[in-house]
Amino acid sequence: MTEPQDAGRPVTGKRGRLKRIGGRAPRPDHFVQQLGRFLVVGLGNTALSFIVYRLLLAVGTWYLLAAPLAFAVGAVNGFIFNRLWTFAARDSMRARVLYVAVASLGAVSSSLLVLFFVRVAGVGRVWAYVAAIPPVTVGMFAANRVWTFSDRS
Repeated sequence: MTEPQDAGRPVTGKRGRLKRIGGRAPRPDHFVQQLGRFLVVGLGNTALSFIVYRLLLAVGTWYLLAAPLAFAVGAVNGFIFNRLWTFAARDSMRARVLYVAVASLGAVSSSLLVLFFVRVAGVGRVWAYVAAIPPVTVGMFAANRVWTFSDRS
């Protein structure tokens, strides 16, 4: 018996839910693969944002302007690679707007968590940021997977 051409890729219905392919449920390792790719893209975004931030500082850009500009460069990079590689989704204005909303929510959430960990829990600034990364990353992955790149018609 031959497998369908898209046997390794999930197929989504109108509501973004996974459908069976060739009578079988999608492979459970697909979720893990997407999460791994999301993490790789996130690391790349972080590195790119840091490099852009340092370059902007080197040319005399005010740090409060350099930070959001650098973050935006990382976010654009993340949209492109997450859309094409992580989720294999169509490009649309809907996806672009939702990605900006999710990225903005992630930035605000991480800032609030850092503030909480430093001021309420008494954790140092660096460790507070380290503690904020996992829940924000999981939340952003879930939002992008279910909402932003759900490939709705």
